[in-house]
Amino acid sequence: MRLKAEHIVFSYTPKSPRILNGMDFEVAEGETVGLLGPSGCGKSTLAQILCGQLEPLEGEVTWGGKPLPKKGYCPVQLIYQHPERAINPRWYLEQTMNEAWNPPEELQEKMGIEEAWKHRYPYEVSGGEMQRFCVIRALSPRTRILICDEMTTMLDPITQAQIWGTIVKLARERNMGLVVITHNKYLADHLCDRYVTFAGEEI
Repeated sequence: MRLKAEHIVFSYTPKSPRILNGMDFEVAEGETVGLLGPSGCGKSTLAQILCGQLEPLEGEVTWGGKPLPKKGYCPVQLIYQHPERAINPRWYLEQTMNEAWNPPEELQEKMGIEEAWKHRYPYEVSGGEMQRFCVIRALSPRTRILICDEMTTMLDPITQAQIWGTIVKLARERNMGLVVITHNKYLADHLCDRYVTFAGEEI
């Protein structure tokens, strides 16, 4: 199965400049593709379009040749750079984690999730601690394409390496596709089979 975006055009208002102007992108299950570009170039906007959270003005996004499902669990999941955008502030973090599935204890340990954090509200933990719950929630076995939008920037290097290692290992085991959105060429070189720059160039 393949996630495909064709000729995507997007702006937030009819009179504002186009953030995306004819962008094409695709990723298959089992493939890791980077989206490389500077801050403000439209990477995060494209990520939200790829998972169905934003509608393009022109163009279409398809999964296996069909539109993304409007109801139920979407096979394309996005992990935001800022986790507070994706978390219900009224829920304990355990509720957030279990929203999509019940992750095994082994995976929770690999993500560095501590038992005490589960019974706290988002405002009672750090951004990095909160992000771990967003990551593990998105790793439901129903996820076929995982989009990671600068998701580990608020974590220390050792924790970043641990979380990326776990995600890449799971992706290989499940034949899950990964989209790595970053401005860090070193990260893209080490994680991705190929990457696309926001000049439209594939490397």
